[in-house]
Amino acid sequence: MDIIITNQSDRPIYEQIMDQIKAQIMNGELKEGDALPSMRLLAKELRISIITTKRAYEELEREGYIESYTGKGSFVKGVNHEMVKESVMFEIENLMEEVLEKAALAKVPFDELVERMKLLYEEKESQSDE
Repeated sequence: MDIIITNQSDRPIYEQIMDQIKAQIMNGELKEGDALPSMRLLAKELRISIITTKRAYEELEREGYIESYTGKGSFVKGVNHEMVKESVMFEIENLMEEVLEKAALAKVPFDELVERMKLLYEEKESQSDE
């Protein structure tokens, strides 16, 4: 399982771990029943605190992506992709509402918002192709 942590990100390390594990589950790299590395092993590999990996795993379990068993480890849970997509869309809509509020304050035209979103999207796509 490949996880890359960056100190340049504004996102906390545990969220970076969560995001990457979620992405691997959603794109099929990790399948239902696959074992995740132990919290201790992942912390050692990433050179971070075990508390950080514990928080990431606890949040992933709370959100329904993984299930953990004492003495056995953590495993990918069967994920309803439609439910996950709906949850993500809800988060996106909330973020878009914030963007629209800020844009209204600054009187940023809708066309400019769309153009910036398109540029950011294309930039993200080109980064993922590398």
